[in-house]
Amino acid sequence: MTHLLGKTAQDYLRQLAECSESETGVTRFPFTPEHRRANALLTAWMEEAGLRVHMDNAGTLIGRYDAGKNTRTLLMGSHQDSVKQGGAYDGIMGVVLPIIALKTLKRQGKTLPYSVEILAFGDEEGVRFPTALVGPRALAGTLDESVIDRKDKQGHSLRDALSSFGLEPEKIGQLKRRPENILGFIETHIEQGPVLEHEGLPLGVVSAICGIERHQLTFTGQAAHAGTVPMHLRKDALTAAAAVTLEAEKLAIKLPDLLATVGQLDVTPNVPNAVPGRVSMTIELRSPVDEVREKAGNILQTFAKETAQLRGLGCEVDRTYSQSATVCNASLQLSIASAIASLGKRVFTLPSGATHDASAMADLTPVAMLFVRCRKGISHNPSEFASEEDMGLAIKALMHLLSNLQP
Repeated sequence: MTHLLGKTAQDYLRQLAECSESETGVTRFPFTPEHRRANALLTAWMEEAGLRVHMDNAGTLIGRYDAGKNTRTLLMGSHQDSVKQGGAYDGIMGVVLPIIALKTLKRQGKTLPYSVEILAFGDEEGVRFPTALVGPRALAGTLDESVIDRKDKQGHSLRDALSSFGLEPEKIGQLKRRPENILGFIETHIEQGPVLEHEGLPLGVVSAICGIERHQLTFTGQAAHAGTVPMHLRKDALTAAAAVTLEAEKLAIKLPDLLATVGQLDVTPNVPNAVPGRVSMTIELRSPVDEVREKAGNILQTFAKETAQLRGLGCEVDRTYSQSATVCNASLQLSIASAIASLGKRVFTLPSGATHDASAMADLTPVAMLFVRCRKGISHNPSEFASEEDMGLAIKALMHLLSNLQP
């Protein structure tokens, strides 16, 4: 049964991967012909699973299993969109696997004492428009409605894109759900990292979605001739930036639950025969524990200022972005863990370093995530891959969870 379930998932995902603007990998931006084609497939499969399907005014495709009046609803799903030339599993797998789980339960004649909605959010990646998580934020009532007037690179606004899909963007504010009517939100997703593969495990329970903050640092020294200024007289901005980069790495190794990345450096004048006079850099910090992340940010800002002072440099420091961690609900984590254990697999808990729809849904309802192993931890890449066996196990875990969850 596991193999057949996984094979069905792989077939569905192959068909969805063909809904792509690019031949290399998957490029499926929101509110495009590719999005429309993907929705048509999802709609057909949802209806086969006995779900009633509609699209809300934020572009979220919703398939509902209705257990009757006065029943609370479990929300499941993820996003259908991709990055440019991404993979066939990120996001969309978390829509497909719950559909197959409900379809299989239907074939077995099983009914649930609560309602279920599978959500295929339109825009999580934020690649087309300069905004993201519009669908879940609309449901949570946290959406800044001014974002619907933001435009893509072709000058088309999100408002126009929604309208072209036959939606009414002016009614997005009416999508806010009532928390008391909802049991929670469970998102299934490829891990997008190598931890489960390293542990030799197909599935994992997510403990928290990491908080993120970014710091913009600018060191200003003196550009100079590389052959005429002695080392002790230089005001080299790049050596200061290098010192901070290494300090960030040391700190992340030292502090549990911290990831630190310097992924962007702008060097001026950026030529081989001149001492760098100015460097702008970004430090990104991620942690499932907000106190750890904030502590690291303060330490690195202080270190940067002290480094600049010792080297006779100017230093500007600004925290440009901050997003709190999302802790997954303990009860829902336990339900996922029990489902994994029912398959005879070791239960393994890990944080998510990536942001997900669940982080926005947490403003509405308790959330949890089921991770599925992906080959070599590769994601946002055409080589992204999850096996039929692992996906089949994930579907069986979802079926166990759905059958045993107490409303």
